[in-house]
Amino acid sequence: MDLPTRNTRIRVGTSGWSYADWNGIVYPTKRRRGFVPLSYLSEIFDAVEINSSFYRPPSPRSAESWLEKVSRNPRFLFTAKLWRRFTHEREKSWSPSEQNRVMEGFRPLHEAGKLGAVLVQFPWSFDANASNLEWLEAVRNAFQDYPLVVEVRHASWLAEERLDCLAKLGLGFCNIDQPHSAKSIGHTNLATGPIAYYRFHGRNRKAWFDRNAGRDERYNYLYGEDELEPWARDIEAMTNEVNRVFVMSNNHYRGQAAVNALQLKARLAGTRVPAPESLVSAYPVLQSIAASTPGQLHLDFDP
Repeated sequence: MDLPTRNTRIRVGTSGWSYADWNGIVYPTKRRRGFVPLSYLSEIFDAVEINSSFYRPPSPRSAESWLEKVSRNPRFLFTAKLWRRFTHEREKSWSPSEQNRVMEGFRPLHEAGKLGAVLVQFPWSFDANASNLEWLEAVRNAFQDYPLVVEVRHASWLAEERLDCLAKLGLGFCNIDQPHSAKSIGHTNLATGPIAYYRFHGRNRKAWFDRNAGRDERYNYLYGEDELEPWARDIEAMTNEVNRVFVMSNNHYRGQAAVNALQLKARLAGTRVPAPESLVSAYPVLQSIAASTPGQLHLDFDP
């Protein structure tokens, strides 16, 4: 599961793991009794991004369960999206009880040393004005015990003084691949703290900017290896600048995130990597990098 020594700072994974359309593609059709998707995924990758925490804070019991399910991979780390109450619902300040709900949910992961980063994802409308900087500083103050990484999508944040602000606040910068518009952030390779973070949303431009498009449509995109290669070179270079690197694929539709994450992992490792037989069957492009044979992936039951 580990990358070679030269790249041990890098952890590659997917944004989320609970998708119905992954059944029979990422996850096998025939499963042992007590099959647990997260346990299975932790044999393939060494990180995963918790997406459900964006919609509501996790319960401490859920977080404890997640820790148990990945326990067979000691290298495994979680990252987690911050609750949207702190990023998208900004009409009024949050309450102490709302803040405590988040902290209680993250507590088991944080205390176990398994919370690699908290992703503070803002919408495109969150540009780099003074009011938004104040909001961002308040978020930092509320969750200063966590390693925070900020995902912004408006190009105004690329101004040098704004990046300096992130660095002074101790906030990491999330490099994203997304469909481009006039004022969106394009390809970057930046770190404003000890953690570098990369997220791949896909390039389905038509659906991305269509308000009527569903979630699956927006993230229905499979990167070609030629599209991933410039990013892989940047990620390799970044390992000399930071303590830890997270690479997360969010183009989740029909397991495409897992495909591209495996391609990036193999490219960064310089070797073949374990891959589910069902995923290789659905996406033959993985045949050139897949190391597994039928039955080799066996962590498909609750530990």
